[in-house]
Amino acid sequence: MRRTLLQSIVRGPLTEATPEPDEAALAELACSVDHAARTRLGRSLAIRQVDAGSCNGCELEIHALNNAFYDIERFGFRFVASPRHADVLLVTGPVTKNMREALNRAYNAAPDPKWVVAVGGCARDGGLFAGSYACLGGVSQVIPVDLHIPGCPPSPTQLLKGLLALLQHAGANLPSS
Repeated sequence: MRRTLLQSIVRGPLTEATPEPDEAALAELACSVDHAARTRLGRSLAIRQVDAGSCNGCELEIHALNNAFYDIERFGFRFVASPRHADVLLVTGPVTKNMREALNRAYNAAPDPKWVVAVGGCARDGGLFAGSYACLGGVSQVIPVDLHIPGCPPSPTQLLKGLLALLQHAGANLPSS
């Protein structure tokens, strides 16, 4: 035990380096997303995140959107506590038998117009959990999906780009404010 402790002090932490800040790209993305949200909805975009049975890898990346580096609020997005206040349901993980009813309730509680974004490989087709006795498959097996953001897990930047694509394309049939 003592040897392991001393080795960890000498070697240092085994973590990944932080991403290099690309302030110009983030500023451009922020401007595009904020403009698209205000054009389509007249306000910021309200997101309700729903975990349908995931391993929590995607949730860690979604939570990273709220840290000081990404600061999702500056992009015109905000997370809400209830699907009744949401424009977007951000669903992660394969849908498990135990979460089917909860996902349906969240979908039905969200006001129209609403969008569903499936995040990660598991939300698309069940991923690693496909074929399990407890897994029903991807989100589209239970509720209609408007956009899928691929990855295992997708990075916060991929999540932001996916939400921008949703605002630009899926919301094109909404009347502008």
